Amino acid sequence: MRFSWKSVSSNLHHLAALAGLALLPIPATARDSSDEGITHQIARIDAQNLEIFSFHPQNCPSPAILLVFHGDGRAAKSYLKSARQLAERGCFSVYAPLFDSARFPGWSYHRGGLVEDGALRPESEWTVEMVRDLLVWARAQEGRPDADVYLFGHSAGAQFLSRVAAYALPEGVDRIVIANPSTYVLPTEGEAVPYGFGGLPKSEAEHWMKDYLAAPITIFLGSEDTGSKDLTMTPEAIKQGSNRLDRGQQTYEEAKEIAAAHGWPFNWELVYAEGVGHSGKGMLESKEATQALGF
Repeated sequence: MRFSWKSVSSNLHHLAALAGLALLPIPATARDSSDEGITHQIARIDAQNLEIFSFHPQNCPSPAILLVFHGDGRAAKSYLKSARQLAERGCFSVYAPLFDSARFPGWSYHRGGLVEDGALRPESEWTVEMVRDLLVWARAQEGRPDADVYLFGHSAGAQFLSRVAAYALPEGVDRIVIANPSTYVLPTEGEAVPYGFGGLPKSEAEHWMKDYLAAPITIFLGSEDTGSKDLTMTPEAIKQGSNRLDRGQQTYEEAKEIAAAHGWPFNWELVYAEGVGHSGKGMLESKEATQALGF
């Protein structure tokens, strides 16, 4: 369980989101004439208007929900296209929200909006908190409030999901796939938020780390993602490893060791997409993508 101020705030925030969604009409769906099966909507998510692209598989009466979070190029629609094959294979309704760079720059999207100019922001302003509303909205679109939900983020989107998993993972998520990010949240107080748990109330940071290690996370790595293009090179990032493949392997092993040392549950998995480099399309279309999602 999260510590008290966060739990209370999260519950109130969730109830407010439910109330707001109940009052707001579901936006009209526009069919994209150039891409068969893709729809485009504007959704009100946590007081923000977000563009969301979606795809629904045929011959699948009760699909699970897959939320796909794009990389630094902000190409939500392209990520959705790359996920269509996976949607058909795994029976997923896919939703790909667009976090534009004007409203969601790197500190707000990649690193979750927790820290700006070195200062921890109020929880109500954290971008990671938007995922709770996204889940409620997507389930409403499906007409199934109990639909299974999976999260998949690549590159910048994976950095974002690492922060979601560490600081704001909603209840009821079946698996969260973190694919090829430049940086992770490490389960230690030795690194400050948003790279660790340092700076949070000390008496409660252990509970956060325990929850993080118990979360259903897959570190999903391209076996050839060893380049340096657009690789984050801050001091915190460099300490995590020399490239994305190295950083993912090190983070997984460190997390596993910390969980074992404390006797805590550890529900992370490590999966490789063989022959894939730093490519969202390559990761989503790889044969290992279903394994990363737990199938």
